[in-house]
Amino acid sequence: MPDSGETLTKQLQTGNARNVSGSCENGTFTDAQPVCRELLPHLDETQGEGIEPAESLWTSFADGRVRLRIDNSCPQTPITVHQMFKESLEKYGSLNALASKKNGKWEKITFSEYYCLSRKAAKSFLKLGLERFHSVAILGFNSPEWFISAVGAIFAGGIVTGIYTTNSPEACHYIAHDSKTDIMVVENQKQLDKIMQIWNRLPHLKAVVLYKDSIAERHPNLYTMEEFLELGDDVSDSTLDDIINSQKPNQCCVLIYTSGTTGKPKGAMLSHDNITWTSAHCSRAGGMQPAEVQQESIVSYLPLSHIAAQIYDLWTGIKWGEQVYFAEPDALKGSLINTLKEVQPTSHMGVPRVWEKIMEKLKDASAQSGFMKKKMLSWAMSLSLEKNLNGSNSDLKQLWTRLADYFVLAKIRSALGLSSCQKHFSGAAPLNTETLYFFLGLNITLYEAYGMSETTGPHCLSGPYIYRQHSCGKPASGCRVKLADKDTEGNGEICFWGRTVFMGYLNMEDRTKEVFDEEGWLHSGDVGKLDKDGFLYVTGRIKDLIITAGGENVPPIPIEDAVKKELPIVSNAMVIGDKKKFLSMFLTLKSVLDPDTSDPTDILTEQARDFCQRSGSKATKVSEIVATRDQAIYRAIQEGIDRVNSTATNRVHCIQKWIVLPRDFSISGGELGPTMKLKRLAVLEKYRNEVDSFYKE
Repeated sequence: MPDSGETLTKQLQTGNARNVSGSCENGTFTDAQPVCRELLPHLDETQGEGIEPAESLWTSFADGRVRLRIDNSCPQTPITVHQMFKESLEKYGSLNALASKKNGKWEKITFSEYYCLSRKAAKSFLKLGLERFHSVAILGFNSPEWFISAVGAIFAGGIVTGIYTTNSPEACHYIAHDSKTDIMVVENQKQLDKIMQIWNRLPHLKAVVLYKDSIAERHPNLYTMEEFLELGDDVSDSTLDDIINSQKPNQCCVLIYTSGTTGKPKGAMLSHDNITWTSAHCSRAGGMQPAEVQQESIVSYLPLSHIAAQIYDLWTGIKWGEQVYFAEPDALKGSLINTLKEVQPTSHMGVPRVWEKIMEKLKDASAQSGFMKKKMLSWAMSLSLEKNLNGSNSDLKQLWTRLADYFVLAKIRSALGLSSCQKHFSGAAPLNTETLYFFLGLNITLYEAYGMSETTGPHCLSGPYIYRQHSCGKPASGCRVKLADKDTEGNGEICFWGRTVFMGYLNMEDRTKEVFDEEGWLHSGDVGKLDKDGFLYVTGRIKDLIITAGGENVPPIPIEDAVKKELPIVSNAMVIGDKKKFLSMFLTLKSVLDPDTSDPTDILTEQARDFCQRSGSKATKVSEIVATRDQAIYRAIQEGIDRVNSTATNRVHCIQKWIVLPRDFSISGGELGPTMKLKRLAVLEKYRNEVDSFYKE
């Protein structure tokens, strides 16, 4: 089979990659609207031309319609994904849209080519029998084929559903069955093998398309991407256009399955309006530019089955004419920085764990460098951090800060591939203070975004013009936030309103009803507070909140972050104590990752070994420390925890007992989710005996 780049190029050279007839409204850029702060929004009676009115703000049916949350703060006319693409095509058709590396060279396709290939994919999906509001599930790493399949599925009247590449066959089966997957698009033989194990238990599955590897063993209804794109050649433009034109902004087009950290995954249904409105307005709140001002370049590497990457890479890319470069599948195993250095993106997004890993790698490199280099870097970073935290007080200090940035910090940013990067985003989980300050020391401001799958990703954003340290910014234009059940310190449950808010959970009416209150506000389950200027601070999660046997409420994250800051050898810290008499803690140590699997090894990182040496230990492996309960290290850890305890608001917030686990947390170990978010219940279950040992009388 030719590689995917050759396949797409060949398809464009055939007479079948036609443009289509039909009108296209000119897309116009709209400045941000002021945020309206009434707690009870007045819904506009007009839902947009051609939209059949719906009674309810939510539904649990794939073919359901919802009432759009259009009001005076977000009056923009709702559009479908196809309408958004057509508007962009008028403006950006000749610009490069997607770039992937083949045989060492970047191969690019324009927005016009991208659109034509998406139509070809749509026709082929129809030929294979894709039914309206049934799913096309995509199981693979980010690529042009992922994007084209996603857009094509929606054009054909289906719903695009991403599946994590780390999912087991049974997890894939659950999603494919729940979403009525008609066609599965998979990356390689490894993913195909999963589907072959479950195909006979998927009554709706009609075909599988393999987009990277060649087919090792032929099966009925199994196609290469090249074969697939030819299937719909006899489907007429008018047939496809009729389906496209029948689509409405208040209908479902995307399914995002939650990672199932608190039970079986829930399919969050996102409407055309969710996707198109969020792409237009939330991205602008973060400072992303339309291509007529500056064509943004980004690197796509985070899982597209997660809403953060999908809205940032795929849909915003179409809306504003961005050029998306696809990283190698081993991006998170070390190749990402090489891609960043080649691409020189103008904007970059990472989950907190990605930024933490970059920080740890730089600290390791610094630990191995000579005395003068260490001193120079420390001096430069301290000047930059002071400037970014407090501002420079004197002309002389400002001069030194500029010199330090030019001669030292600029070289570090260049080595990371971030020399041209104007915006650095962090999302999907809270960012700890250590990481935030480390990057401020490199003169890199990490802009936090906050939202959830159920808000089409970002609902609150920081950016170049909306920034306050430790805050995730303000609600985007037309979005609202309120705090329910506030305590005396102003902390309450964060609730959302706006056109980002999802349609409901597929096939889960009861779970959908649980997250909406009677006024239609979406309850997040997160705890936060707002300052006097409207900046939001997320302080914890209700389900993570520890309630001790004495009835005291303890948010675990501040304690965990404080321990990690005090003890640079610690990779993960997890507080335990729900319904217990006192708090205890699991600790894992920083270890080198296996370059092939990204699993933690037994070998301590350079930074961890440096901590050992300063503490009087010669240990180089995790097992050496744990097996012998290394006196020097255990004493140093206890001293660090004592320092954290000394700053606790009261004794209830103090860590009484702790244990070092023999292996760092990982996705494969089950302790972390696909975006490297801690799965607390899974950890408690896995290490149940260790928990019990803390509380034996």
